[in-house]
Amino acid sequence: MKTNTEKFGTTPHQPSLWTRADALKVRADDPTTTQPLVSADFPVLNNDLFIWDTMPLRDLDGNVTSVDGWSVIFTLTADRHPNDPQYLDEDGNYDILRDWNDRHGRAKMYYWFSRTGKNWEFGGRVMAEGISPTAREWAGTPILLNDRGEVDLYYTAVTPGATIVKVRGRVVTTEHGVSMVGFEKVKPLFEADGNMYQTEAQNAFWGFRDPWPFRDPKDGKLYMLFEGNVAGERGSHKVGEAEIGDVPPGYEDVGNSRFQTACVGIAVARDADGDDWEMLPPLLTAVGVNDQTERPHFVFQDGKYYLFTISHTFTYADGVTGPDGVYGFVADSLFGPYVPLNGSGLVLGNPSSQPFQTYSHYVMPNGLVTSFIDSVPTDETGTQIRVGGTEAPTVGMKIKGLQTFVVAEYDYGYIPPMLDVTLK
Repeated sequence: MKTNTEKFGTTPHQPSLWTRADALKVRADDPTTTQPLVSADFPVLNNDLFIWDTMPLRDLDGNVTSVDGWSVIFTLTADRHPNDPQYLDEDGNYDILRDWNDRHGRAKMYYWFSRTGKNWEFGGRVMAEGISPTAREWAGTPILLNDRGEVDLYYTAVTPGATIVKVRGRVVTTEHGVSMVGFEKVKPLFEADGNMYQTEAQNAFWGFRDPWPFRDPKDGKLYMLFEGNVAGERGSHKVGEAEIGDVPPGYEDVGNSRFQTACVGIAVARDADGDDWEMLPPLLTAVGVNDQTERPHFVFQDGKYYLFTISHTFTYADGVTGPDGVYGFVADSLFGPYVPLNGSGLVLGNPSSQPFQTYSHYVMPNGLVTSFIDSVPTDETGTQIRVGGTEAPTVGMKIKGLQTFVVAEYDYGYIPPMLDVTLK
């Protein structure tokens, strides 16, 4: 197996590396990069549903967009099953944790609307049952295309396989609410190729998902970010000097970190409508560091490209670690080179006292960061927890050059629009 830097030798760009030396700088509980504690008495958006990954309606420039004064979010959603025998414990009580942990297998795309950017009203399924070609509808991005209300929903069709797809529909508004119409024809776009991006045949634990299309502010072209793993048979990757970085004496041993191969992928559209795509080499790789760089997305600010992604403690490689949360990198041009924000990459992590309180953070161009509540301890020992499956408090973050700072906390699920589009 070629090294990370050798693998993409004759390509349009060289992937930037998140190195083990960078990850050694990660520090949990730094107040400038730690999400405030979430209270165990949090409100639940809907008692009949679990929600997690939240996808605000936006335009191709990244702006969170309302329509006729209505804010709209899409969420991965699954029914709660409090009366299902398979989720009852031996005493007949609802085992919500087991139900929550099983949610991914029945994930569907739902939408919600609001006049205030919070206190979301339930809209329902985006696509009718049977429209999506696979069993699971996993995360992506809803794009408002124009003032006719046309929306392209890019998402991940999962099981069997994993395919980046899109479906076009329309948002319709009245004075009383929002409807989603159309969304009837799903178009497959691309899958992992085994050349640049790892396939299921190469690794049963692969990742290929989370499309985030955008218009490059400098060249005006349509691109898409997505999560992937560097191609190659599982366990065959080499963690060389470039992937290790400048580590101090005693930190040269990489253990079994060759199994961690996350990357942030990128594709470019060959057409204006985003129906025809060409995959390019990854923008960023984390071979030997981490196995997941989920929901990658950009904030364009001050002529720079701020690349954000989310990851877990459990997906880190041997010898390095960090909290569940947001990791970020910055470059002066789309294809890099990217350097880790705050020296380490950590931008917003969970506190060590509540390591699973939130996840699936999404950094918006106005500095607000939304996420969902996973689980929060209800006692001092942390042995008792309350499962979330609902919107977390929004956090305010300031981006300044190569650094970020947590500066505010807002209401649960506060996702205000950056601009409003009046439909014609």
